Amino acid sequence: MGFLVSCILVMALICQSHSHSGSPQARIKRYQETPWSDPNDCTQPRQPLIMSNPFNFSVDIRMPGVLPTSSDSYYCVAVPVPTSREAYIVDFVPHASMDTAHHMLLYGCRAPYSTKGFWDCGTEQGTCQDEAKIMYAWARNAPPTNLPKDVGFKVGGDTQITYFVLQLHYGDVNSFRDHHRDCSGLTLRMTSKPQPYVAGMYLMMSLDTVIPPGKTVTNADIACTYLSYPMYPFAFRTHTHRLGKVVSGYRIRNGQWMLIGRQSPQLPQAFYPVSNAIDVRYGDTLAARCVFTGEGRTGKTRIGGTSNDEMCNFYIMYYMDNKHAVPYMDCMDHGTSGLFRGIPAEASVPIPVSPDKLVSMVHGSAHRDGEDDSELKQPKRDEEEVPDQGAHLEEKAGWPEVQLQLGQVSGLALDSSENLIIFHRGDHRWGVNSFDSNAIYQQKALGPIQQSTILVVDPVKGSVLKASGRNMFYLPHGITTDKDNNYWVTDVALHQVLKLSRDGKDTLLLTLGEAFVPGSDHGHFCQPTDVAVDPDTGNVYISDGYCNARVLKFSPEGKYLTHWGAGYLDRRRRGPFRIPHSLAFAPDKRELLVADRENGRVQCFMADTGEFVKEIKKDEFGGEVFAVAYAPVHSGLIYVVNGESPYGNFAPLQGFMLNYSTKEILDTFAPETQKFKMPHDIVVAKDGSVFVGDASSDSVLKFVPSEKAEHRSVKKGGIEVQEIEETETFVQANLKPIQKSASQSAEAAVLKLPATVQEEGVLAQHSSTPEEKEKSSSTGASAAQGLSPAVLTTLLLLLPLLLVIAVGAFVRWKKGRMYGDGHEVKLEPSGSSGGILGKLRGKAAGTLNLGNFFATHKGYTRQGFDRLSTEGSDLEKDDEDATDSENEEYSAPPPPGISSQ
Repeated sequence: MGFLVSCILVMALICQSHSHSGSPQARIKRYQETPWSDPNDCTQPRQPLIMSNPFNFSVDIRMPGVLPTSSDSYYCVAVPVPTSREAYIVDFVPHASMDTAHHMLLYGCRAPYSTKGFWDCGTEQGTCQDEAKIMYAWARNAPPTNLPKDVGFKVGGDTQITYFVLQLHYGDVNSFRDHHRDCSGLTLRMTSKPQPYVAGMYLMMSLDTVIPPGKTVTNADIACTYLSYPMYPFAFRTHTHRLGKVVSGYRIRNGQWMLIGRQSPQLPQAFYPVSNAIDVRYGDTLAARCVFTGEGRTGKTRIGGTSNDEMCNFYIMYYMDNKHAVPYMDCMDHGTSGLFRGIPAEASVPIPVSPDKLVSMVHGSAHRDGEDDSELKQPKRDEEEVPDQGAHLEEKAGWPEVQLQLGQVSGLALDSSENLIIFHRGDHRWGVNSFDSNAIYQQKALGPIQQSTILVVDPVKGSVLKASGRNMFYLPHGITTDKDNNYWVTDVALHQVLKLSRDGKDTLLLTLGEAFVPGSDHGHFCQPTDVAVDPDTGNVYISDGYCNARVLKFSPEGKYLTHWGAGYLDRRRRGPFRIPHSLAFAPDKRELLVADRENGRVQCFMADTGEFVKEIKKDEFGGEVFAVAYAPVHSGLIYVVNGESPYGNFAPLQGFMLNYSTKEILDTFAPETQKFKMPHDIVVAKDGSVFVGDASSDSVLKFVPSEKAEHRSVKKGGIEVQEIEETETFVQANLKPIQKSASQSAEAAVLKLPATVQEEGVLAQHSSTPEEKEKSSSTGASAAQGLSPAVLTTLLLLLPLLLVIAVGAFVRWKKGRMYGDGHEVKLEPSGSSGGILGKLRGKAAGTLNLGNFFATHKGYTRQGFDRLSTEGSDLEKDDEDATDSENEEYSAPPPPGISSQ
């Protein structure tokens, strides 16, 4: 019996030993000291590998309680990949604080310089003996990086990545004055399930840029032809040292520059979502520009690895089809001569950084020129700020100066003289009985509108300059002009698009579609909504419409060319247009903007190819976007108006001004004299004036930038007084979006009746009843009667005295503004980091050891380059309350059919 028990125990021990040797845990080397939830707490025991189920597991990689003794120390530790089979990193969770660590990098390779404990990787050793592939970077308390679904970094198997190498850069040794030990690191969340798409890094890096001392602007340009399978960028990161002002990256295809990402390297160097949903294909060109200033330096600044040098890096985080994935690529060429003549102007415009974000780089080492950080001069404010993007828009009181006889205002346009063109429905109205279920117009017997439906209006006074369009239309909708000032209009009852002569004689130049016959082929429309005309080619774009969900493209002669549907950010959830309602053409970007009404978004497409560029969708829109306009100033401004959503997403009715590149809402505006009821179309003039047509109130409203409305005369008691608004008001409005007022928010929360399918079905009149007006009048009268005669007499006697005092104070104040010393307008910095998503990444040694590489090039400083390589979030510690935040989640769902392309 005893012999039997002994045999059982021996067999159990053998099985246990075998299971341990074959488990992933057996491949993880335990450190001498282990961390953990607190990066600086090295007393807690940990499990380097945790299995959550048979497929998913987490790997914890930490510094084994290091104590740096000098500033600018670089320490590395290697950990084996816990499986010899193929696995994927699907998430990175950092455990570090900027109070201790300057930045943190994760590499993958086959042969690290050491596998025992940690080593000083700021020396000749570096990180890996073979090719080091950058996989992750962190700095300045960046939030975790979440990869898109079905995307992961591939390791193990045949990837040549059998080890992870964690590198920590400790910038300032003063962080360790209390002699604590650091256990910073990160957790990798991994899965053994094959992922359809593999993530990778593309590094663009300038090698030989020289920044002359004192020179205001120096550009470093990088460009390469892409020669691999399609890749899909979903995040980008910029990197320079202290002299960098802005870094931008682009894809160039058929001569068209499309922005991948643009950011100030003085902001947290995180991974930001790409600006446009694009792909990069064989034959495309990838280009990047870094803008530097040499002000404050007394000697030349070159590319190098120390804090005295500079760097120009643009990182692209992408995914590719698993079958053709390349985990790392780089570009270090200048590109062909003259290529950068076509770079968008925004690439040379610095992004302003508020003072609380401008932190210096203190590494504990002396600068090459001997200056202290405190003595390093910053560029002048007016040289580093972006141009003013317009003050807060305010309604132009008293416009129009003459009463316009309008019906439902459906469309607005501007001619080459900046005259306003109004398209309205006269005495016809679109109601619930206008169409049957097949979109057939039911009120044909009424005949065409007898009034002039097209009015050319003076934009300053609002007087009618020319009228046309009698007895032609049944239910007008959209209108635009071409370069010859001809009118292109749509009629939803006729289901047609018409081109009319500019002379106002109603000469019909071209007809598209069959009158009163809806359809969905190339020769028919179904309630088409708007038209846009390419000023260069004359090609015509039509949004079609209420029944169809498409945009069609025709030649100037009316020949069908192509059509397309909605673009999609999530390629697995293809959402079609839900009433493409308004179009705008962006000539400087060669893009067509579509207001997708019921989806509450604006979508941008390449006008020449119909390729989807990006989408702009904001919660503030409330679920509906009725119209869009574009102004090619300040790198592009987009104007939209929203509407009441029948789906319960209520928001105040207002107009929005947005930055094209960042999608940031710069301003919101709404009328003061009346409320928007159904803002149906919007146009913007070259002087910044904005016109909005309201289909429910049968009116057109004009909005002007507040500095233009700063001085306005009003009559007070028979005396004309100049009202001067405070300058700070519109400066602040320009820098920060206008907040919704409490009253607007309250109104938006009121439940409204569901809307009908047709737009006029949602119209609701909110005028006061006669009883309410009478009650209001009687209330005011009773209040006046409540005043005693003595009080009234006293007030009447004091009014002239108060008026004289007011005029005197105004004159004195006016003189003080003109001649007073020390008068200044205090600008409040924006302080916006633009929304930080993802993670900071960094160094990319790629297919070469950059330390050894630069050491062979004349003019490059060798010291510290092996350790810094292409990394660095070279921003030092910021204020305690200045942390990164996530404003908006990004995702880059994989496109279909990658492997077949």
